[in-house]
Amino acid sequence: MPKQVDYESRRRRIAEAVCLLVDEHGPEGVTMRDVATRAEVSLGAVQRCFRNKEEMLLFAVDHVGERIIERVRAGLSSSPAQSAATALGHAATEIALLRRQHRAEARVWLAFVAQAAVSEPLAAKLRISYAALHGLLGRLITEAGESGPADDDPATLDPQREARALLALADGLTSHVLIGHLTAEEAEDALHAHLVRLLERLHASHP
Repeated sequence: MPKQVDYESRRRRIAEAVCLLVDEHGPEGVTMRDVATRAEVSLGAVQRCFRNKEEMLLFAVDHVGERIIERVRAGLSSSPAQSAATALGHAATEIALLRRQHRAEARVWLAFVAQAAVSEPLAAKLRISYAALHGLLGRLITEAGESGPADDDPATLDPQREARALLALADGLTSHVLIGHLTAEEAEDALHAHLVRLLERLHASHP
């Protein structure tokens, strides 16, 4: 019988190879032939999974975004008893990609972001990932607010607005660490300080 090919597994393997090459050369320096070599598959195998380089890059962007989101969700599900505040801190730290083991992933993500400035298809894919992260942070902020005393002025804090600010901060800290403006420890301290202020506002007592 002919050998059955797990195309989804192969596509993920190719996406990993794309990420390695993007880390080394940027998206523009990636070729399908080089990806085939790095993934240890034939060029024909790559072409059967992706019609062209753009389609391959778009899948790789999704792959990185999904990996980050899956890590956040895994952290939340592994400790279901943790407080909403702790869960929010965990999620923000994961999204900021500040840990040393995620440094290559951070470089790849920002390389895609830079390329997306001149590629609408790539930008569209990134917007989907950012929307998912924004929604997740918004939910966690809402839950953190519900776990403490509520402020009697509903206009003082909008979870969706705060989620946008937190996501932008996490994203910006990633860039600052990669270019050496901040150390990972300084970025973590800035993120923690923002979260403390946010939680203080969430849990503000009635006047």
